[in-house]
Amino acid sequence: MTPCITLGTVQIRPAERSLWVDGQLVAIGARAFDVLLALAERRERVVSKNELLDLAWPGLVVEENNLSVQISALRKLLGAAAIATVTGRGYRLALAVPALLPAPPADLAQRIVRRLATIVHADVAGWARLVHRDAMAAVQAWQRTRTELIEATVPAAGGRLIELTPERMLLEFGSVVQALVWALHLQQALAELRRTDPSGALRLRIGLAVDDVIVDDGKLVGDGVSMAAGVHQMASHDEVLITGLAHALAVPAQVVQFEPLAEHLLRPGMRPVPLWRVSALPSGAANDAVTAPSPQPWDQLPSIAVLPLLAEGVADSYFGDGVTEEIIATLALNRALFVIAHNSTLRYRRQLPGSAPPDPLTVAAELAVRYVLTGTVRRAGQQLRINVSLVHASVGRVIWQQRYDGQDDDVFGFQRSIAGSVAAAIDPQVQEAEVQRLRGRPTDSFSAYDCVLRGQAVLYNFGAEDYAAARRMFERAIELDPDYAQAHALLAWWFNLRVGEGRSSEVGEDGRLAQAHAQRAVQLDPQDAVVLSVAGHIDSFLGRRFDSALQLFDQALARNPSCAVAWARSATTLAYLGRGQEALDRVRQAMRLSPFDQQSFAFFTTCGTASLVVGRPAEAVAWLGKALRLNPRYNAALRMQVAALVLAGELSEARELAQALLATDPEFSVAAFGAWYPLQPPHLHDLLEALRRAGLPG
Repeated sequence: MTPCITLGTVQIRPAERSLWVDGQLVAIGARAFDVLLALAERRERVVSKNELLDLAWPGLVVEENNLSVQISALRKLLGAAAIATVTGRGYRLALAVPALLPAPPADLAQRIVRRLATIVHADVAGWARLVHRDAMAAVQAWQRTRTELIEATVPAAGGRLIELTPERMLLEFGSVVQALVWALHLQQALAELRRTDPSGALRLRIGLAVDDVIVDDGKLVGDGVSMAAGVHQMASHDEVLITGLAHALAVPAQVVQFEPLAEHLLRPGMRPVPLWRVSALPSGAANDAVTAPSPQPWDQLPSIAVLPLLAEGVADSYFGDGVTEEIIATLALNRALFVIAHNSTLRYRRQLPGSAPPDPLTVAAELAVRYVLTGTVRRAGQQLRINVSLVHASVGRVIWQQRYDGQDDDVFGFQRSIAGSVAAAIDPQVQEAEVQRLRGRPTDSFSAYDCVLRGQAVLYNFGAEDYAAARRMFERAIELDPDYAQAHALLAWWFNLRVGEGRSSEVGEDGRLAQAHAQRAVQLDPQDAVVLSVAGHIDSFLGRRFDSALQLFDQALARNPSCAVAWARSATTLAYLGRGQEALDRVRQAMRLSPFDQQSFAFFTTCGTASLVVGRPAEAVAWLGKALRLNPRYNAALRMQVAALVLAGELSEARELAQALLATDPEFSVAAFGAWYPLQPPHLHDLLEALRRAGLPG
């Protein structure tokens, strides 16, 4: 508990939660006392509005006017000049301060100063989900992190706190090296907390930049702040990322180790900036907190802010907020997107009827995002209309817009549809199917979820090390959460690929494990369309239970008609059954829903297989060629391409490709392949004969 604080004639007694002025006890409201105590404990600096809201209303979403009310009440008690408003930044306690207390930093002088600075930007990973899951635990963990690990350590490291909330931590340091060491020690301390108290530790994402900043009446702005925010958006939890300039300044000190990353566009109008991951302290001591995670599967993470949907009727403003929050929650579950938290965009809500809505380009600059989603919601009786527009900030134009009409009880369907459509429109690497698949909270274990994401990131590389690592990640996810349906489904898929790619020395056992995990996944979550699709494909591919497979696909599409995986995998089964045209229609639907899917190479392979079934080998060659260009290591496409080339009359090319297949699968034989491959007669006979003609061992 903070000891008694005496500021001139004012005395604050935290243990008693009492305020004394001129020796007299003064009546003060509980929330006003919390605001005053927060200001007094941070009296050496300006405290932002967001930080005060977090300190006085922990875990709650409240309007800024609640804070204004409490500030007004305090000024009535202590005098109008007792609390100074610093425009654009927040509030600072202006009561008489004893000489023994440190003076405010010189850079708070009331003038404009331009200088080079080291800026650290951070946030708590998944804060909104943590609060939704257990608000009390999240708030307690944050309070401990804030007081013990951040506020208590920053001054000693030569740093200055500018803003400190779970969703935005902004700090300035006098030295790059000091900032890096502080950030790494913070991540190390959090890792130690996770070992001793897993429920009480948070995970942070930290970005660091060195660049020009402008100090205007105490407010810190400029490229340094924007770049640090952009770097932080690129980081995964537990990571510390820095810019190239920060790396160049820190390298001579040799106090940390670095891993180079690709260049990234951090803000519209800026040139791409090289990034570095700070991976370890050089002491050689074990330091789990700064071990570099696996590389991310995307070179650049698109970022988006969803502004509060503007309600056309004042009485419906709460309704617009609810729809907005649901869209944000849906988008935030997509690993391919960085989504600004709901609490951070609430301030852009239109305050008064008829007032101008926020400018998307201004919002994009303030939040350092590439995309801004805006919209309106209107209700008339039971009729509902939602209009949304997606603005690409760097080009300053609307790139997608849509209107949704229906009954108000359809709102949840609208939310899912909007989220999926936005994801598909933003970036070629965004997968609508992933948004749908991860719509519900998949597991209570964030670590298990993280393992699944890491496994997925390397699964389709098909290198020996990556493929083995994917299995370890999926198995670890199941260890952490045995009831995690998607982890079981992905492990089933791993065994399925092991058989299909010719990697298995025990086809029967691997097939049994694939089916066991697929069935377990369905038992755990029979509503998940992707889980059902995995089970359906394994029934078809490994079990040749085609009727059962098609039933599972029908269930998946009934649950989610927009599930690209269900459309594509059911197409593969139809191709095995000789229903080639139906297969082509289905896989084209999958590609329409998810045109830039991570598994597009598999979609193209299904198109090639279906084209062979309908007797169009030249078309099959084209499809399979696309598949191999996307993923040259995909043996399923390689086998089919060998046969397609033979049937298209390209025998010499087929024989050359057959040798490439044997180089990746030396034990391949046509007879062994034909014994398990599920393509049905007469097409199987034609396929096997073509493989033999290409020179593959019989």
